[in-house]
Amino acid sequence: MPTKYYDILGVQKDASDAEIKAAYRKLAREHHPDRNPGDKQAETRFKEIQEAFAVLSDKKKRAKYDRFGSVGPDMPDGWNGQQGGIPFGGGFGQATDIDPSQLDEILGRFGGMGGFADAFGSRSGKRGRRTEPREPSIHEIAIPFETAVLGGKLSLSINERSIDVKIPAGVDEGQTLRLAGQGPGGGDIHLKLHIDAHPYFRREGNDLLLTAPISVAEAILGAKIDVPTLDGSKLTVKIPAGTSSGARLRLKGKGVKGGHQYVELKIVVPAAPDEQSRKLIEQFAQCHPQQPRVGPPWE
Repeated sequence: MPTKYYDILGVQKDASDAEIKAAYRKLAREHHPDRNPGDKQAETRFKEIQEAFAVLSDKKKRAKYDRFGSVGPDMPDGWNGQQGGIPFGGGFGQATDIDPSQLDEILGRFGGMGGFADAFGSRSGKRGRRTEPREPSIHEIAIPFETAVLGGKLSLSINERSIDVKIPAGVDEGQTLRLAGQGPGGGDIHLKLHIDAHPYFRREGNDLLLTAPISVAEAILGAKIDVPTLDGSKLTVKIPAGTSSGARLRLKGKGVKGGHQYVELKIVVPAAPDEQSRKLIEQFAQCHPQQPRVGPPWE
């Protein structure tokens, strides 16, 4: 029984479709010309692997190959156009009457009409085979918070190769980037992104938040403060008199992809005051009585 294609893929004649596919993928990756530049032996081996898989992965072609030892022009030894009683006379150059009942067998030995055309060339003179798509190489990487927001380039080492990756501005946690043709054997690389936390900034959708500490006096009297932004610049913002902790001031367009940056104010209370300061605070409380805990859930 024919074994050449099975030997090429390193599988038994009774191998399942899954076993044939797995063997093909392994060998195709190993002998792909992109991984063996200039290696003619690897190139020849790769073509043999492609040819073997093209036959053994097709149920009809595999059945004909198991029966006749070929599905194309390379028929079994001793086949002279009359094997099995099929009249072909002196060869293809001589017209001979063919019994219609035998036509299917003739085409079958050439792998059907497709195999017949491949044996003698298509009209354009070109021959081609469909290749099995390569599975992507999947990697998870951590990127700086600033790069995720502002975008930039990162140099990564993937599969023992140095690759420069362009990170678009505004990528999200868990987002996947596709690097076409950068993987083993010319396959794709899929990068799943994880974003490092920032010591000061945090993100809410396309908005950035930064907590700004202010003094009691600044909260009561109002003030102007310089606020840092993620790109390294600073903007001056005005704190209205009578501002409470938790109030937010907006820096338009300083967020992610057109979002905003919000400055969340936090009043910092000084340590226990001395006697004179205590009296001043008590006087202030008498002049400005407050009832901050009103309404639900304080009622």
